Amino acid sequence: MRSSLLLLLVLSGYVSAHSWTPTYPTFSPSYIEKVLETDMLLFNKRTDVTYFEVQVTDKDFNSVPFVSNSRIYKVDYLERKKIKIYIREESLQEVTYICSKSRFLEQVIPANLVTSRICSKLK
Repeated sequence: MRSSLLLLLVLSGYVSAHSWTPTYPTFSPSYIEKVLETDMLLFNKRTDVTYFEVQVTDKDFNSVPFVSNSRIYKVDYLERKKIKIYIREESLQEVTYICSKSRFLEQVIPANLVTSRICSKLK
């Protein structure tokens, strides 16, 4: 039993994802009245992915309006990107998660097609 489990782990291959921190972000007032901001850090540990989508959602993963420089960011392998996210003060009670999801270009879809989605939960 042990040897078959070990063999399965070895044959399954190495799976890596991207990193999305902080794990429990907090929003603070921005320089714009009635707008809150937070900083997220995206670190790409995947050689097969260079694009990531940012999402802000409620507890049921429904989209909540937010503003950032972009919705989709290009982050090369082993590159870090600081992403600033803004929401309205009135939306703070709705927001539960800030997520990043790997994306593929339509013309460059790999055979494995494994996407990764990592969410940080607000405190």
